[in-house]
Amino acid sequence: MGDILKIIAENKREEVSASRRRLPYGELKRFAREDVRPTISMAGGINASGASGIIAEFKRRSPSRGEIAPMARVSDVVSGYGKAGASACSVLTDTRFFGGSPADLAVAREITGLPLLRKDFVVDEYQIYEARLWGADAILLIAALLTPDQVADYTGVAHDLGLEVLLELHTEAEVRHICTGIDMVGVNNRDLSTFKTDLGCSASMICSLQGIGATVIAESGIHAPEDVVCLRRSGYAGFLIGQAFMENADPASELKRFIAYESGK
Repeated sequence: MGDILKIIAENKREEVSASRRRLPYGELKRFAREDVRPTISMAGGINASGASGIIAEFKRRSPSRGEIAPMARVSDVVSGYGKAGASACSVLTDTRFFGGSPADLAVAREITGLPLLRKDFVVDEYQIYEARLWGADAILLIAALLTPDQVADYTGVAHDLGLEVLLELHTEAEVRHICTGIDMVGVNNRDLSTFKTDLGCSASMICSLQGIGATVIAESGIHAPEDVVCLRRSGYAGFLIGQAFMENADPASELKRFIAYESGK
């Protein structure tokens, strides 16, 4: 499949260029700043007393898995996640590779009071203003796509808009991307160049994240409730889970099963 991350990033830059032509940057910034909706803390939701810590993801497909739930409706799935006990929701807004859309995020915002993460591949600060306008409470920044200076700059833009930041790492070398003020740091068990997963990545990275002052989240490759129990014992507070839920006919029921299992331990 080649370096999938590079392919996605190139496509994303083309999308942003097209978006800038449709809606000039200055106008987007004005619209976003006029949005008076109070944002909801995703880190706060994960760390709340009695919280599951699970960030339940809505996605229809992925480059590695292909079609997962092509006919899934965000209104059904996200409302179910909220009732089942999710601490937050992640919504894919990439269309070409993940089958998502900005409309999915906007609909999710209308139907839930949970904090929402705009899950996408941020390569331009334009996308941060989009996230605010579409209803997000937090954005994802991927260290493999950005320089440490870009992470710091984009974090500043996000905070200025009232958004939190989840910084995603995959290797020890990327720890240097962590900057002052980062709200959450995620360890992605999926190598974004090959899209292969290894849960051992979270286990090996946790020692490098002690004392960073941010909420630490394990991402991808979490397929069983036992994985959540193990990761929490390792020091993770949050768990971003998508495929394990979305490949189930009733994603919310699978989320309930995960939570019930840990509650019974």
